Amino acid sequence: MDKTYFISQSTSLSLVIVISLIFTVLGLYHSKKFKGINNYLTANRDVGLFSLTTSLVASALGAWILFGPAAAATWGGIGAVIGYALGTAFPMIFLIFLGKKIRTEFPKGSSLIEFMRKKFGKSLFKLILSMTIFYMFIFLCAEVTAVAVLINYISGTELWITALIVLLATLTYTLYGGLRASIFTDNIQMIVISIFLLISISFILSNAGNTFSFEFIEQKNPQLLSSSYVPSYTAGLTFFIAVAATNLFHQGNWQRVYAAKNYLTLKQSLLISFFIIIPIVFFMGFTGMVSFSTDPSQRPDLGFFTLLLKEQTQTLSLLIITLGLALTISTVDTLVNAISSLFVVDGKATFNLNKKTDYLMLSKYFIIVISLISFFIASKGFDILYLFLLADLFCCAFVYTVFYSFYNKDINERTAYVAIIIGLVGGFLLFPFPDFSKSLLVGVLMSKELFSPFILQSLLFLSFIVATFLPAVILKLKKK
Repeated sequence: MDKTYFISQSTSLSLVIVISLIFTVLGLYHSKKFKGINNYLTANRDVGLFSLTTSLVASALGAWILFGPAAAATWGGIGAVIGYALGTAFPMIFLIFLGKKIRTEFPKGSSLIEFMRKKFGKSLFKLILSMTIFYMFIFLCAEVTAVAVLINYISGTELWITALIVLLATLTYTLYGGLRASIFTDNIQMIVISIFLLISISFILSNAGNTFSFEFIEQKNPQLLSSSYVPSYTAGLTFFIAVAATNLFHQGNWQRVYAAKNYLTLKQSLLISFFIIIPIVFFMGFTGMVSFSTDPSQRPDLGFFTLLLKEQTQTLSLLIITLGLALTISTVDTLVNAISSLFVVDGKATFNLNKKTDYLMLSKYFIIVISLISFFIASKGFDILYLFLLADLFCCAFVYTVFYSFYNKDINERTAYVAIIIGLVGGFLLFPFPDFSKSLLVGVLMSKELFSPFILQSLLFLSFIVATFLPAVILKLKKK
């Protein structure tokens, strides 16, 4: 029997094309006034409070917020929701301190990688650069997948069609206007996101009745709120560590650190962003717990949609498509420009090419290749949360060594390299397979029977703990 969709494919596609075109035209038109490499990389370092704040928030809140927190909440409970919200927002606090240091010591920079290049030699610098690009590539795949899955869920539109339109539109204005175009469209996208999120939230609250409450969850699934529910703690810590670590390596954030017209503007923007992000991500996670408590048979990552679209109204469907597109395009343009900027800034130090090489043009070809791969992956509709977790693991293995080196001058390249590699290997050995039943170490290299129930149930948590803190142990031992 054919599935009944909320709106027709033609209506959905028309809206996708119109919204994508609007953002493309706005981005191209605005960028005409701001040419040059400084605008492309750092928006000429003169971005004000409103623009910087809306851009930071819009870039942080991609379409993943509609899926990830709700899915995590169904098995990690309230701990996962809190961990996800704090993990997404906390890098804003870290960047207040790290941003001040890097702007002071490297005022003409435009990336974290440049700072690392000065600190360490080429070998480790290339490893950090590769990891950062890999993480943002996975983020790009997950974002395009998320919006394609969303529109497929609402209208049955094939995944590849949405992925193609979104990527084409975003590449068109971002590769032309760079960071300046990204920040300008982020401002508009954040206004759209704010309005449509408020409408969605008010609709859910007014129609859910007593079911949208802690009391209802307590009645149906008390373990999700229980203080003795171990997965709640492990999931909370997992998401906090994983999400916070990855966002610290997001080149889009570092571009905005440098783009602020002064440090006071940067500090205020980061603080405001912190307090905006937390309630939004928390709410999205809470919808997952409510939806799961209402009907456990529903797909975990569709919690927000099952609550909002239970009336199957066409107007709400159009609203969600617009919200999803604004969230996605605001994040994708940030990622595209971030990856391109790394190629421009660090290309000379990475590749031994002709001195006349145009790294800006080369970066655009590189982005097009990466986008084609992202398009292929998004067309397959892989699990979004699992994609993120894989990229998160990489960042966790790097985070302590890289940021500890900001304040410790004694770390040499060889020690840092060894610490990172050991963290990566340790984390990968415990990182669970997609069904979360086993890992390379537990269940493949060694029998499951050799491990305690806690280890078997906490593979994701333990993989992130090992990847994050094993490098710290190595550095301490080397110090002695």
